[in-house]
Parts: sequence; structure tokens; C-alpha cells
Amino acid sequence: MPDSLVFPYYPINDFGPAMKGMVIGGLGIFHVFLAQFAIGGGLLMCYLEWLSQCGKSPDARRFVDNFFKLLVLISFVVGALTGVGMWFTSIQVSPRTIGLMVGEFHWIWAIEWTFFCLEIVSGYAFYRYGERLDDRSRLRLLAVYSLAAWFSLFWINGILSWQLTPGSWVETRNVWSGFFNSSFWPSLIFRTIVSMTIAALVACVVINTMGALDRAARTVLINQSARLLTPMLAMPLLGLWYFASIPADSRAWALGANVPMMMFLVLSIGMSLMIGLYAVFGLIRQKLYVNGATATLLCSLAFAATAGGEFVREGVRKPFTIRETLYSNSIRRGEVEALREKGSVTDDPYPLRHADALPSDQLRLGAKVFRFQCSVCHTLDGANALVHLAGAWSTEQKRVNIARLQRTKTFMPPFAGNPEECEALVQYLEWVVADSPTTWPVSDDRAVLARIQQGLQEAGTQPGEMFTHPARRESR
Repeated sequence: MPDSLVFPYYPINDFGPAMKGMVIGGLGIFHVFLAQFAIGGGLLMCYLEWLSQCGKSPDARRFVDNFFKLLVLISFVVGALTGVGMWFTSIQVSPRTIGLMVGEFHWIWAIEWTFFCLEIVSGYAFYRYGERLDDRSRLRLLAVYSLAAWFSLFWINGILSWQLTPGSWVETRNVWSGFFNSSFWPSLIFRTIVSMTIAALVACVVINTMGALDRAARTVLINQSARLLTPMLAMPLLGLWYFASIPADSRAWALGANVPMMMFLVLSIGMSLMIGLYAVFGLIRQKLYVNGATATLLCSLAFAATAGGEFVREGVRKPFTIRETLYSNSIRRGEVEALREKGSVTDDPYPLRHADALPSDQLRLGAKVFRFQCSVCHTLDGANALVHLAGAWSTEQKRVNIARLQRTKTFMPPFAGNPEECEALVQYLEWVVADSPTTWPVSDDRAVLARIQQGLQEAGTQPGEMFTHPARRESR
């Protein structure tokens, strides 16, 4: 590694048997669902307030006031807490990813923050004074809240979609080229429709709690709220548009190349389809009444669909967190070759926990390599554990497969260490599989290291073949 290239190491947190992706993913799904509820809730309240002021819905105003109190409680309190939690866990799990996102789009984040502040201020103003305002002021304040919430989505969507489809930003580093990327518009429209869907379904739950209204009045409100479900008819076309906008290899992961991703995609589509069919034929065409239990079930299906969709959106970026730029283990593409020369953890300043339990320096080296290169996506013996994925491999298979990692599994980044680190990792996994005995022989056969070096050279330092552009394949 050249002296001018100093790798930025960060503390790495251990979540025990829980994979780091499960921690941030679970919190992220919950936060996304709440955020989209807040956005759709603003649109729904604007619509119902307009119906009330036009005399088309005599009970809509009472619902708006009750619904907004729920939205404030959930979105402003729980949503804000999970939002802060997302930043905290993201920094713990992948600080380089967050650093690059903030560094490239700091002004975009600042703009989003101003809209978020406007959303909070206008929302609090309506919560505090809405019942005392005249009709025009009420509608205007709700419109301000709704637009502020939607524009917050607008700016965040550009950054999130950039992670998968950065486009010409990779070469130009132009902020707007990265922001208005190929998946920006289908993603934005799709998320807007999802927001409206979630808000309409939650509204059905809330309406069932309004005991002061008789069943006929509640049915009218439910059917009026259900009109926000109509755009779900466009979801199949938007889904096709979105899939056409992302790279072919990312589509392949979701369509069968990676079984868990395909399963979650099918789950998301299935849940959305059930909601859409019930909405179109039950609520919109037949104008059925939906009781609280059914409405809650529909909300649960919407949450499951959101979870499946977010899992796929995150997964299809593999092996990157920012495509073509930063691997999932926070190593840049251009750093792999240098780290193979010097070693990936040679300058890692952070000590190991329980280092004394490891019987040799080689195992301690292997533990540091695992922590640095593997632990963001894997555990040792918990979720997505290496001892389960690679424990059945022979010692020689471990050496070959890890040295040729991006060829073994094309959704994995290339191994970014030298032969000594690769062998240390192999021995560390062998030691764990053997139930961590108190003694373990050191493996330092030069012939073994030479074979590992040959495997590293044959694999190269670029992503797996599936992630190499045609032009780059031709040049190799």
C-alpha cells in the first residue's frame, strides 16, 4: 500500500448472534413504514378535509382531527426516535457508507432537513390550533404539512436510489447526475403510492375506533379513504419500470440468482396483490365495510410487503453498499489491490475482545480479518454464520474459495488481504468449528501460502463476473 494511501479504520461493534444487517434492517423497515405512513397521512387528510369543506363528507373533519393526533403520536414521536436510531446504527455498522453519502450529498441532506423541520412545525401547529382555525387556514396548513412530508421523501429517495444506480456519478462525481439517477422516478412514484396505501389502511383501523359514529357513517368514511388505494393499480407497471432501470445483475439476484431475495420479492408481491385485490373489488367497487380486525390484518400485510421490498432493495446492491464504489465491507474497489500487498488489518489499531482466549497469534490475526472483512454481513455461529456456510468445506476448499471469493459467490466482494491473512482466517474458522480448543497448531507452510497467492492472482481484484460490465470483460 503506498504511503499516501492511509486506510481509515473504524471501531467495529459486535451484536452477538444477530447479524449487523438484521439490526439495521429491522429498525430500517420499521422506520420506513412509519415515514411512509406520515407522508400518505398528509395526503389523505388534505383530501378528506377538502371533502368536508365541500359538504361531501359531514364526518370527515372529526376524523381528520382524530387521525392527526394518531399520526403525530406515531410519526413525530416513534418515527423521530427510529430515525435517530437509523443514523446511530448506520454509523455503527457502516460508517464509510454514511460518510460518503453525507460527503457527496450534504447540501441535499440540508434541504431535506429544512423540509422535515417544516413538516414538524406545520404538524405541531395543526395539532395545537387546528380545531380553532377557519376552513381555509386548516386546509392550507394541512397542505403545507403534506407537501413538506412528500418533499422530504423526494430528497431522501434520490440518495437511496443513488446507492444502487449511481449512473454517471461514478465517473463525473456530479451531485445531480447521482441524485436524478435511472431509478429515481420509478422509486419515487412507487413509494408515494405505497405511502397512500398505508395511510388508507391505517385510516380504516382508526375509523373503527370512532364509536360516536354509526356503522353507516363509518362505512362512508372508509370508502372515501379507500380511494387513495386506487393508484395501486399502477404498481405492476411501476415495478416493471423500476426493474428495467436497475442493472441486469441486480435484477438477476431478485429473480432467482439469490433464493432468499427471490423469496422476499415474491412475499412482497403476494402481500401487495392481496391488498390490491381486496381494495379494488371490496372497498372501491362494492364499497364494503371493513371491521377493525380486517383493517389490522391489511395493515399487517402492508408491513410484510414493505419488509420484503426493503430487503430486496438492500440486497440487490450486493456486493456493494454504493454500487461500483464501496463494497459491503466498507472497502473501496480501488483499495483491494493495495490491501492485498500490505495486508488488510496490518494497521488496524483496535484490539480484539477476549484475545487471550485465542491460542496463537495466527488465530488472533484471523479474528481481526473476520472482524474487518466479514463481520458486517456474517456472524461466527449466529445468523448467517460462517461456520454454517463454510463449516462443511475441507481446509483446502476454504483456502481456495476464500482466495477466489468473488468467483465462488459473485455477490461477495473480493478477498482484500494477503495470503497470510487468508490462511489465518481459514485456521480461525477451523478452530471455531472444532469448538475452540485451548491449543491449535500454527499453519505456516510456504507451499500453502503460494497456492493461496496463486488463487488470489487468478481471481483478480475486480468484482465477480456477474458484476463486471461487458466492456470491462472484453478488456480482460
